[in-house]
Formats: sequence, structure tokens, C-alpha cells
Amino acid sequence: MTTSPGRRRIVIGTAVAASVVVIAVIAGVFLVSRTSGPVAPHPGMALLVASDTAAAAAADAAADGSAQDRAADYLADMPTAVWLTPEKSGLGEVGPRVEGLLEQARAADAALTLVVYGLPARDCGRFSAGGLSPNQYPVWTAEIGEALRTQPEVPSIVILEPDSLALAPECGNVDERAAQLQAAIDDLSAENAWIYLDAGHSQWLPVDQLADLLTRAGIDRVRGFATNVSNYYALDDETAYAHELSRALGGAHAVIDTSRSGAGSNGEWCNPPGRLVGEEGAAFGDAVVDVNLWIKAPGESDGECNGGPAAGIWWPKAAIELTRASLR
Repeated sequence: MTTSPGRRRIVIGTAVAASVVVIAVIAGVFLVSRTSGPVAPHPGMALLVASDTAAAAAADAAADGSAQDRAADYLADMPTAVWLTPEKSGLGEVGPRVEGLLEQARAADAALTLVVYGLPARDCGRFSAGGLSPNQYPVWTAEIGEALRTQPEVPSIVILEPDSLALAPECGNVDERAAQLQAAIDDLSAENAWIYLDAGHSQWLPVDQLADLLTRAGIDRVRGFATNVSNYYALDDETAYAHELSRALGGAHAVIDTSRSGAGSNGEWCNPPGRLVGEEGAAFGDAVVDVNLWIKAPGESDGECNGGPAAGIWWPKAAIELTRASLR
């Protein structure tokens, strides 16, 4: 499907066609609609498709029916998390950005999915190096939290600092990271915000070690943890890992990134060839996994590896490859 530039619309992604459902029964659990207040993430939940994503811009720029246009158009219409980074939404900018996204979510009667990604020495200075200074970071997270609290009736799913805990032992900053995340939880906590600390993926650290790191970072004060963010492991693998980690944590909930899990992993994490988009966001959940989400935006590079551009930059080749099975 191709339309003219400016055609991008606000839509919602849901595994169940509905806008406001008074009571739904999903996986044997009664879920009350948002008319009675924000509910926990669940299968079939409406998720915002933001109108100003890289995929939307790429589709508007091409709009010619080419493979690049069709891939970008497909991805632009899928519910995908919005990444908040200081490089794109810095101090004084991130609050208005969140408020604008909440307005979009309200208009679509959908939940907003955010990734907070701005820690000092982010990614240990590697492919996604950057982040704020230790003094700036709490000001930035406080601004995000204040914005979230302006519209308490709009549900928000917040993924807090991908890779931060799983990388901490290697980076040698476990104590510092735990303290920063604890403080960020204070800043971001809101009636409408379901926060998930990042927990790496099923092939990274041992479950006991990750459970200890999550405990030190305040897992008892948030909804749970996120797995497979920006990675490629299959949903079944990550579901098993989530259940094992939940048991070690005494019952914490989870979300799983399925944005690029359709072909599983080949062992590489940075722009591996031959991958596919995975299950549509909000299509799956069980007693531990609240919902699967598209967290990493498909079509955006992991970094300057395997021919890709810098991390976070739109890469048409990847978009085409990831959607090749979906657009046959």
C-alpha cells in the first residue's frame, strides 16, 4: 500500500478489534476496561502507533511502491515502542515529547509504550554510546515522570534502560547502575505507568545472577522485567526464560520484545542477516508474561556492523529483509 506524503495516520495495534471494551475475558483473566482506570498490559491491548517514527518518515519520503516503500509503510503501521533518548529529546524537550505522545494515545484510546534510554556511559561506550551526565540524568527522568503524571488515565508501558543491568558486571559498575535505576524508578513512578526493568535475554547471564541484579535495582517496586530488547531470540525461548526468572524473583511479571524474533537468533546481536519480524505486539501473554511488544523498531540499525549505519539510524535494507515474509 502506498499513499502520498503526509498520509501517516494515528492507528492502534491490537490482536482484538475493539476500542473500549467494558469487560473482556483473555486467557481466563477478567480485564476491566480503561473506563475504570488503567489496567495492566494484557493480550489484545490497544497500543499506540506513533505518527512520527523513522519508518513513517521513510514511507512518506519514498511513496513510490518500491520494496523500500512497502517495507517502511508496513512497519510504520505497526505498534512499536517510542525510544526516549537525550540525543533526540534532551532536557526541556523530553517532557513535551511525552505529553504529545500521551495526547496521541488518548485520541486513539491506546496505551503508550516508551523506552527510557539515557543512562550515563550508556552501553559502556560501545555501539550505542552516549547518555547524560550523572547530574543531568535524574533531571531528565524526573521530566519524563512529570509528563506521565499529567494524564493519569492514559496507560503507559515503560521499559527502563535496555542492557543496563546485564552489562553492569562487565562494565564494572553494578553498584552505580543499581543506584541510578532505583532513583529513576522514583522519578518515573506514576499511577498510569507500568515499569519494566531490562533483564537481557535468555542467552546472556545466568538466571540467578540476573535475579540478584534486578533485586538490587528495585524489581520489587515495579511491575517486572523486559527480555530480548533489541535482540532476536524466539518467543518460546524468551517465554521459558521469563518464567524461570520470574520464579527466582518470587513472581515478577515480564514483557518480551518480539519485534525481530521471527527467524530466531543466529548467535549474532548486531544487524545479523536473514532475520524476520516476529509476532505482532500484544498478541501473546500468560500468567507471567503480560504481553509481547515490539520494543526495538525494526528497520533501525543496531550499529556499524554487518554493513549497517550508526545505531538507531533507519536502514532500508534491513527493513526490506525483516518484512520479506510478511509482504509476499
